[in-house]
Amino acid sequence: MKNIILFSLLLFSMARCSKELVFEDQSFLKKTSLPCKENCPQISIKIPIAKDVPDVADNINKKVFSVLKEIVYFGEKPYAANNYNDLSRSFIDSYEKLQKEFPKDSFGWEAKIEGSVKYVSDSILNIEIKHYTYTGGAHGYQGLRSLLFDPATGKTISNSQLFKDQNGFKAFAENKFRIKYKIPNDKNINSTGYLFENNVFHLPLNIFYTDRGLLLYYNSYEAASFADGPKELLISYKEANPYLVLK
Repeated sequence: MKNIILFSLLLFSMARCSKELVFEDQSFLKKTSLPCKENCPQISIKIPIAKDVPDVADNINKKVFSVLKEIVYFGEKPYAANNYNDLSRSFIDSYEKLQKEFPKDSFGWEAKIEGSVKYVSDSILNIEIKHYTYTGGAHGYQGLRSLLFDPATGKTISNSQLFKDQNGFKAFAENKFRIKYKIPNDKNINSTGYLFENNVFHLPLNIFYTDRGLLLYYNSYEAASFADGPKELLISYKEANPYLVLK
């Protein structure tokens, strides 16, 4: 009997160890309960939820949720939400509170978030967050966020951890950027209208791993005006690999 129990426990342990991290898309939708005729305020979230490897999945899911809290809020600080339903409700509650304070004004609020797993290797897991929010004004704001994780632990990987020589890669990327956007080498990086801080080229906040290469993605206002839109630079892995620690 003891042997049977031990064998069963061993099989159970092996089954647990053999589990791989998987993702399941979950969707959340919340609309205002206040009367409206058109452009009725709503928030929609579609996000990949990590499963089946508890500690790793928990690390990933917590980070993704914390980033959404940075994106979806109104006021001076993020909502004190604990889950996606809370976050959605808080966004709509903010709208409804404002509408009740200013009933004669029209507020066509909207938030749309779409997350997806864009790239997976033995050393990199890349989740993309595509987001759009509008809470009044001339236009909304849309952008992309890149979240990089160690697939073995679920811990976040910073951009600085990607490179053997970050300064060397930055110099290489600047040359590629100047060529693509026709900025003379003997001129300031902002000489043709770009908005790099302190007139110095910098790597973007968001770097994506793709099937075609490393994508440097500058959201609006990061390197150029809103009117000029986001800027991106794709660098093949053949060119990027000499600088990369993680591939």
